[in-house]
Amino acid sequence: MKKYSMLLMAIGAISLTACDSGPDSPRGFSLPQGNAENGQQVLNKHQCLACHTMEGLDAEEIKPELQLRVRLGGEASKVTTYAELVTSIINPSHKIAKGYKLDSITESGMSKMRNYNDVMTVTELVDLVTYLQPHYKVKPYEYTPYGRYY
Repeated sequence: MKKYSMLLMAIGAISLTACDSGPDSPRGFSLPQGNAENGQQVLNKHQCLACHTMEGLDAEEIKPELQLRVRLGGEASKVTTYAELVTSIINPSHKIAKGYKLDSITESGMSKMRNYNDVMTVTELVDLVTYLQPHYKVKPYEYTPYGRYY
């Protein structure tokens, strides 16, 4: 039994380090802390509301670039992480959320979002993500009510 537990611990340790090695590993990646107030200014500067909506922000003055704007923030079924938001901005076609309207993606399934990698500074990216992340809330799981069985 002792050999079996040692083997399991060794396999566990190896599997934990295996995900954290190699040239594509995210190990050691960390962005500095951002400024949410500046992040809202970045949202305006880059005209994000031309393609997006966000509760509490008025985009009526901005000419829409999509027939139906894509919502930012709101309730989600899981935690929207800082890393997911950064990835969504720098590589919007990496993972397109279910429910996106057809006019916000190309025929080949790629995001129509402009590439901001050459125009947005790292500081602006960090500030924007710092501003956006608190606007995502995890929707509580709704249990199915079951009546009594007779």
